[in-house]
Amino acid sequence: MNKDRIAMVVPIKMNNERLPGKNTKLLNGKPLIHYILEALKKSAKCDEIYVYCSNEDIIPYLPEGVQFLKRDEKLDLPTSNFTQIFQALVDQLDRDIYVYAHATAPFLTAETIAKCIDAVESGEYDSAFTAVKIQDFLWKDGEPLNFDAANLPRSQDLEPIYRETSGMWVLRKEVFTKLRRRIGEHPYIAEVPFIESIDINNPEDFELAKLMATVGKENE
Repeated sequence: MNKDRIAMVVPIKMNNERLPGKNTKLLNGKPLIHYILEALKKSAKCDEIYVYCSNEDIIPYLPEGVQFLKRDEKLDLPTSNFTQIFQALVDQLDRDIYVYAHATAPFLTAETIAKCIDAVESGEYDSAFTAVKIQDFLWKDGEPLNFDAANLPRSQDLEPIYRETSGMWVLRKEVFTKLRRRIGEHPYIAEVPFIESIDINNPEDFELAKLMATVGKENE
């Protein structure tokens, strides 16, 4: 049986609107992008790690063993979406399994990454993603969403709902080429704690990440 060809890819846009320069901004003394790249390397699941970016200015920030894969500048437009970016990636890089991870999730661990890849490689799942479990009393359109208001259950007995984080997705090529999705019909959900779910989009997010990084360093 042939071994799956795996590529780990971190898409990067240098012209971020909400937090300019965030991907190379120093977080606890390290460029933000280093966190996810180090976690990918530490997972030891693949030697192919790429930063998918249109701007070669990112190259000096890449750790040893990480390759630069140039993408079209059109993919940096605010109107560009996942489908357009991933289609371009598949056209440039033909692999069996893609690990698509974001630099904006600096606290995603190598263990979570490895767990997601193992799930897809096993053949039991066609994709995997990170998520936070929500087990609260939820409402929609003025009505209870996941409970009977006249017969309240214990909160621990509520049916959990999972919210995708922006950390990473692992998917077989066919999930995208056939379904045009990043999550297939048989996904593995990797439940992550709050710190791994942190996603940096704006200055407030970055301040929270600075606090969490400082606390983490003090606990080492």
